[in-house]
Amino acid sequence: MDRRTVEERLERLVRENRFTIAVVFPLVGALTLVASELGLLPPPLAFNPFFVLFGTLVMRLPLVAGFLPLVGRREAVALAGLTTYTYLVEYVGVHTGLPYGEFEYLVSLGPMLAGVPVGLPVFFFPLVLNAYLLVLLLVRANTPGWVRVALAVLVVVLGDLVLDPAAVSLGFWQYASGGAYYGVPLSNYLGWVLSATIAIGFVEYAFSPRALAERLARCEFMLDDLVSFVLLWGAVNLVYANWVPAVLAGVGVFVLVRTERFDFRVR
Repeated sequence: MDRRTVEERLERLVRENRFTIAVVFPLVGALTLVASELGLLPPPLAFNPFFVLFGTLVMRLPLVAGFLPLVGRREAVALAGLTTYTYLVEYVGVHTGLPYGEFEYLVSLGPMLAGVPVGLPVFFFPLVLNAYLLVLLLVRANTPGWVRVALAVLVVVLGDLVLDPAAVSLGFWQYASGGAYYGVPLSNYLGWVLSATIAIGFVEYAFSPRALAERLARCEFMLDDLVSFVLLWGAVNLVYANWVPAVLAGVGVFVLVRTERFDFRVR
């Protein structure tokens, strides 16, 4: 089976199951995560790392299918570099507290290596790639690179303003010093400005903005992973009365609806 066939089959799989992947999976995920934290699921099922990883991988399929046709040698090398950077910054963060602040994982997110989840890129990449795609959707492709990077970093930080309070409420991880923003310290967001700038730099270097914008225009499901993100973490924040993150998730839903990225045909 050649690469083109794989790409076509993956696109067809995502397109035919778009609503299930982008809406059903995150809502079921939110329900099971909250039930796990409340002790309503038995130990084999509560926060089962393989279920968490499987559900996350399914929700990433639209992003993989969208990017895959654009990945050549240059892009693959840059993504490998981004993967290395992802592990490195998380390892430093876990063992030194830099740049995010001292924290520890309380729930297993799959196999761990030196205190870092092996599947970390599955969780980290979407924050960066979705932010960059959303910026390309909202600005002109010929916008100066530094503007695209700055806006994408802002979107990443806004995304983490939604993600981190929900994760802390669920007990995924905990910051040693706590924090005024739903248990999250300011240092976490200052750290994200630094780490996201470097990560977005990898994407800016690897991919042609024009080619990505054209692919985004043709591929209606390419931002479905962002749809999953705002639904999953927005729902969790609502349950725990984290009102500011919930409102930010609602703004994300509004933007995606306005850009027609929340347009599903449900049979």
